[in-house]
Formats: sequence, C-alpha cells, structure tokens
Amino acid sequence: MKICPYCKSPIEDYWSYCRNCNKPLIANLENALEKNVRFNYNEPEIYHLDLEENDNAYDDIIINDEEIDQKINEIDSTLENKEVIGEPIPGSLLLEKSSLYYKKRDIPKALKTLELALDNFKEENDLLNVAICHNELGIIQEDNGFFDQAIYHFNRAFETLNKLKDKSKIIKIFNNLGNVYFLIKDLEQSYHYYQEAYKLSQQENLIFEEAKSSSNLVEVLFLLKDYDQIKRILERNLSFFKDNEDLYGLITTELKYGKLYYFMGEDYNESYQYLTKALEIIEGLKENINVYIKAKLEWECFFYLGKIYRLWDNLTKAENLFLQSLEAVRLYEIGDNIKEGEILENLAELNISKGDIGRAIDYYNLACEIFYKFGDKMKNAELKYKIGKIFLEYEEDTFKAIKYIEEALNIYEDLEYTKECAIIYHKLGDIYLFKGMTDMAISNFESAKDHYQNIQDEYNMNLLKEKINSLKNQNNY
Repeated sequence: MKICPYCKSPIEDYWSYCRNCNKPLIANLENALEKNVRFNYNEPEIYHLDLEENDNAYDDIIINDEEIDQKINEIDSTLENKEVIGEPIPGSLLLEKSSLYYKKRDIPKALKTLELALDNFKEENDLLNVAICHNELGIIQEDNGFFDQAIYHFNRAFETLNKLKDKSKIIKIFNNLGNVYFLIKDLEQSYHYYQEAYKLSQQENLIFEEAKSSSNLVEVLFLLKDYDQIKRILERNLSFFKDNEDLYGLITTELKYGKLYYFMGEDYNESYQYLTKALEIIEGLKENINVYIKAKLEWECFFYLGKIYRLWDNLTKAENLFLQSLEAVRLYEIGDNIKEGEILENLAELNISKGDIGRAIDYYNLACEIFYKFGDKMKNAELKYKIGKIFLEYEEDTFKAIKYIEEALNIYEDLEYTKECAIIYHKLGDIYLFKGMTDMAISNFESAKDHYQNIQDEYNMNLLKEKINSLKNQNNY
C-alpha cells in the first residue's frame, strides 16, 4: 500500500484523493483524463500544524454541514458532562470543535473556541498544542485581514516550537510568515522566511517540505523578475511531484509555468497551454475534490487566462474568465479577500476597453474598498487617481474628478510619496487652469514645483517655474 505524501496515511492505488486529508493524488489520472493531459504552485500555500502526527484538523475534508453539526453537538454534550461532574475541560476537544467551525466557515465561533483551547493548553503546559493554537489563530487572523495579529501568533508558535526543537513544524511556520509578509508586500521579509523554510528543509532532508517551500518562494521571485531561478525551481519540482504522484503539486506547478510565460511576455500561447493543462487536471478530479480546494486551484488559472484573452482582444471571453476567477475566490476565501481587488481592477480596465465607463468606475470603486480594507494604501491611491482621470476624460465631470484626485493626493502625502504628489499637484494645476481658476492653478503648480525640487527633478521644476511666471505676468501679479 502507498503512503499519502501529505498526511502520511495509507492510500489505495486506485484512490484519486486521500480519504484522510482530501488532497488530490495522481492515481489513475491518465485514465481519468483519457490521456489528454501531458505532464511536460498559484498563491503561497498556508500550513496547518498537525493535532496528531497523521491528522490535519483544519484540512478541508469532504464533509457536509449536517455531519459537522452532529459532531459539534457530540463534543458539546461531552463538554457539558465533564462540567457537571467537575472534570477539567480538555483543550483537545475545544481544538477539534474550533476546526469544525472553521470547516463550516463560521470564523467568529472558530476563533472564540480556539482562544479557549489556547487558554486550556497553557494551563496544562501543553507546549505543542499551544503552538498549534497560535498557528491556527494566525491563519484565521490572516483570513480576516488582521495581518499584524497573524504575524504575532505565527511568531508565538515559532518561539514555542523552537523550544521543542520541532524542525518540521518550524518549516511550516516559516512558510506561513512568508505568506503573510507576501500579502502585505514586504518582499524582503517574505523572501527571508521562505528561504529559511527552504534551507531548513534541506538541512533536515525533508524533500517534500523543500519542494513546497521553494514553490512558495517562486511567488516572490515573480515580483523580483528572477525568471531563471523560477525555471530551475519549477523544473525540479515538476520532476519531484511526478515521481511522488503528488497531483496537487503538479497542478500548482503547471499554473506557475503558465504565470512564468505570461510574465516573461514572450509567448502567451505557451502560457495559455500550461494554464489550460492545469484546469484540465482539476476538472479530471470532478467529485473527488471538494469545492473549496477546487476553487482555490482554479482562481488564478481563470485570472491569467482572462488577462491573456484581453491581450488577444477577446473581451467577452476575458470578462467571463475574470468573473469565474472572482466567483472562485469568493467561494474558497472567508469574507472579503485582497485577491478580489486585483480581479476587480482588471474587470474595470476591461470595461474601459469596452467603452462601458459606468461599470468600469463601479469596479474600480469596489476594488478601492477591498484595498482599503486590507491596508494597501498605495493601491487605493493609485485607483482613486485613475477614477479621477476617468471622470475627467470620459465623463467630463470636473467636480468628481477633483474629488477623487485629491483623495489620492492625501493618501500619497501620508505615505510621503513625493514623486506621486508632484505629479498630482501638477495635474490639479492643469485642471484648474483649464477651468479658468488661475489662483488655484498657480497654488497647485507651486506645490508641484516644491515636490519636484525635493526629488531633484530639475526638468519639471524649471518647466513649472516658467509656467507659474507666465501665469503671474498674464494676471499682473
């Protein structure tokens, strides 16, 4: 009998997914897909810590709400009995109960129960389960967008596991820290933690963790445009995942190849082939994978295929794919997610190409709300500036244009982004000048000039000096 590469439980040769942890396997894949797929990772993967050696309590097991409710009721009955006879409440039951709420996507109850479990484990001095609770709390806080709280809990989990010298779980914590720093765009810290996970995996000869850590690292390397290193990692991982019959790893590697060729911008057909291969493999799993994992695997495939079809000027197909991507994200994520902002932004840009300006503005505003909620001030400012220019160019609504542009300016000033402030003051000056409001125009040109001076942009600084002097002479200042 074979062993699942994820949870190490025994699996049968004919299983297409592990019945213990629900992760997809490669067993009989060629038959399932009628040999249409030739095997020539998406967002970083989060890591739950094992409650016991072979039990991932927070993995998405195929289970319906009725079964979950029944299990919760059984646990509640046990807890009530223990309370009646005066026995201590075991933290393990609370931890199991919180995991069931998590599966139901009832995050407030999962969080509350998990905090109770943490308190119990602290009283019992059960350090391993204290670390597990901190890790799961970190994952939930990351889901909720409270990234500072997520980092706090991951660090507490690391400190405890470091005392226990549990290297395999420390690797998972490093990856989780890399993930949260990746989400807040701190690439230096994200790269650091992924590298730490990767190096520790190599030192401990944990080949599977090494492959997954390097796959996470690829996401940072995309932003750093280190395509040569990405190719080396993907080639090695593809071979590893095939040899270990790891279907999940194969799907994500096909997806990352698709992203690689998209970002390189040399052969979008090649990108298209890899992305569609990933979708074909996912589709081949059919009912053998639950809807949450399916959606998590699909969303980026749809997203990048939408971007490709937009480049190919097939706007209807592109829009459908973006909407499928949005639907997938909303299905598997808990509440709003920052990925929605990126999809909504692309839908806005697509609708500008279609000439549907009203819908484009609506999508941009929705994207702004998402980025604001998750604290991405720079992106929020960038989109508000775009909305302002749309009102100016397409709607000829100067009042709304100025409103959005000044909102963007306020954000950039808080961030101390001098260059962006200079550009916006310059733009506002031009708008007021066009409207015949010379005093307001000069005031904004003066502010723009000062900002250009701070960044030593002599060309624009001198250009504005001449413009300001000309306006003052015309108006006898």
